[in-house]
Amino acid sequence: MNQQEHGASLAELADRGHRLLAQAGVPTPINDARLLLADALRCDLHQLDQALLMDWTAEELLTKGVDRTYTDGSQSAALERYQSYLQRRAGREPLQYILGHAYFRYLDLRLGPGAFIPRPETETVVQAGVDALSGVDHPLTVDLCSGSGAIGLSLATEVPGARVRAVEVDKEAYRWGALNAAAQETPIREAGSDYQLLLADATDPATLSDLDAQVDLVISNPPYVPMDAIPSQPEVRDWDPDLALYGGSPDGCALPCRILDRAKILLAPGGLLVMELDASQGPAMVAAAQERGYLEACTHQDLAGRDRYLTARRPVFAS
Repeated sequence: MNQQEHGASLAELADRGHRLLAQAGVPTPINDARLLLADALRCDLHQLDQALLMDWTAEELLTKGVDRTYTDGSQSAALERYQSYLQRRAGREPLQYILGHAYFRYLDLRLGPGAFIPRPETETVVQAGVDALSGVDHPLTVDLCSGSGAIGLSLATEVPGARVRAVEVDKEAYRWGALNAAAQETPIREAGSDYQLLLADATDPATLSDLDAQVDLVISNPPYVPMDAIPSQPEVRDWDPDLALYGGSPDGCALPCRILDRAKILLAPGGLLVMELDASQGPAMVAAAQERGYLEACTHQDLAGRDRYLTARRPVFAS
């Protein structure tokens, strides 16, 4: 870090980061530069915004604006961190991996390479699950393909008395999911809920077979990207685990259909499946659910107006 940047104002540092990220094609360069600068300085965005209004330097923020005492060496370390973060983000490493976490609904999830980054649109999937469990006493829920734990942990912390069983097959994703489950132990306990994570194949009939025909809600964000629809965004294409992305067939429906099969066995009569899907898959997945004997199969849109998830109900009577 050169002497010029040591004496630069925070506004100048943020602007340099913005310009570097914009040149690299990062879609949200201003937002990302601010988040990376705040993290490098070990402060939150509110503290950074206050310091920006007062036209402080990094040294002034570190000595005046945070409830800790920093030496000049700590300032140097903070600026070096910022430079490193910017280079990584300019290389299109996901922001969430660099920061080591991401917010999802009411959760602050730990994330890193090997973990699928939860998207805002998946929050609508969770809301459908929360709504479905409203008024159900100690509902039993299974989260298939749980990844970082975003869906299942949201239900365990938001639905009082929920019993959540989460299943993930990838060892790296399971590791992140276990870390997040441990971090949420207190909120889960305060909600009167229970959360258990299993390393297993979500589509294997033996997985959670002790719960067959007992589950109130099966919820899933399975791999569903069509095999030939390679994402153009480097953050997704180069960093998200392939195992969490691709649905195992040209149309991406192979793995979601296996979730349909497993969910129908797990669900109690009248139980509900909520499953995220690609916007192109709605008609095919509704038809697949109907072929398997599900009732009320239909798709629902996310806030952007795209088909985002399927809901389907197991018949009360055998079919």
